[in-house]
Amino acid sequence: MSKIVHNRAAPPDPSNLSDTGTEQAQADFDGSHASLWLDAEAASPDTVDYSDQRNFAHQGLLDRFRVQLPIAVLFAVLVQLIYGQVLLGVPLGESPARNAIVTTLIANTISMLNYRQLRLFPGARRFAFLLPAFLPVYGISALLLLWLRLPYSLSLILVGFATCIGLAAVFNVFVRSAKRTPLLMIPSPKVTALLNELPRISHSMCVDPSVITRSKATVVADLHADLSPEWERAIAAAALNGSTIYHVKHLRESLTGRVRIDHLSENSVGTLKPNEFYFFFKSAIERLVSTIALIPALPIIAVAGLAIKLESPGGAIFRQTRVGFRGKQFTIYKLRTMVQPSVSSGEREDAITKANDPRITRLGRFLRKTRIDELPQLWNVIRGDLSLIGPRPEAVPLSEWYYQQLDFYAYRHIIRPGITGWAQVNQGHVADPTAVGAKLQYDFYYIKNYSLWLDALIILKTVGVVFSGRGAR
Repeated sequence: MSKIVHNRAAPPDPSNLSDTGTEQAQADFDGSHASLWLDAEAASPDTVDYSDQRNFAHQGLLDRFRVQLPIAVLFAVLVQLIYGQVLLGVPLGESPARNAIVTTLIANTISMLNYRQLRLFPGARRFAFLLPAFLPVYGISALLLLWLRLPYSLSLILVGFATCIGLAAVFNVFVRSAKRTPLLMIPSPKVTALLNELPRISHSMCVDPSVITRSKATVVADLHADLSPEWERAIAAAALNGSTIYHVKHLRESLTGRVRIDHLSENSVGTLKPNEFYFFFKSAIERLVSTIALIPALPIIAVAGLAIKLESPGGAIFRQTRVGFRGKQFTIYKLRTMVQPSVSSGEREDAITKANDPRITRLGRFLRKTRIDELPQLWNVIRGDLSLIGPRPEAVPLSEWYYQQLDFYAYRHIIRPGITGWAQVNQGHVADPTAVGAKLQYDFYYIKNYSLWLDALIILKTVGVVFSGRGAR
């Protein structure tokens, strides 16, 4: 008889957790080999958006983006035609109406594709990301119309914009509010580890191969495991029957935004090296943006520097040697937010900022919370030491420590470090060894998915972090 076990575990009760797991994690970290396939406690499952699981369930026709895009774009054109002909009485063959409709059609298509790219990353599938996907495209479209001096109907453009973004929001609400189908899990050690790490995944654990051959539900398996011939035949039959089969690694990365690093992971084109064209394009744009941004930032830096000197003795600018691109050391610049202790605790301890660190001044806490202390790093970006977005550079003593303890740690230096990054917006500042392991997984996810759209998502999340003050120390 076929058997299937339904399970939707509740998250662990923090009151039942002891310090044993933390002590063991510290012991593992200090050993010769750090295990970074983190357990549920270390991985902070409460930060995972479990509603993202909906994107792995068997989807109906309207759930699919390749159906949503043409419906939204063409329906917007239809509304424009009706609005222009019936309500405005504008001849649609004339230049203003024609230019408005064509511009809106192109802008809506690009905007929807932008939104699709953003939705591929964890935590970006909410309709809150619709406006950021549309507004830059419409801004560029408006500049082009003005630059080319083309006649256009503003009301028709606004109608097309509102219709497309409104329909996209309706699709999003419909998809996310739909009932999530439990994922069919094929037993294996890595599947068990995934369920321990993400305990609230809606799933059904299969104990009989025939179950997946009779259902078109989504199947999750460790495709690299040594499965029995019965399971291998069942997986092949389920694929032929129309089921979607996900490797457990892909599901984990897509829900957590972290890459398991017991081995290095290639990117989408099969290489360990990030996209070179985007690397140079990004560097040029960031230097230009930083040069422009530094002009209004200078008065803020000057006022903050004066306040720092009035509050505590010492210079206004803090300098520290950090490890950057390809392992080269550089001097990073920040507004000083700490007092210099009379007695040093050691280079490594001095480099770690702890929660409620007594060295941080009253003004320093404000500067850190608002990220104003980071403004001098625009000069580092202009010099080429930093990117605006990338893995956060570590102080030399910390970097040397992590290099000795964490496998593949040096790989994070394959791209230029940044002022903000994927780990910063998802995890914030960390110093605990176990948390550093998770941070490295976020860094590797960023390197593996290095792209314009992931950078755009990080910028949007950074704005939210700055206003909320989350993650600051």
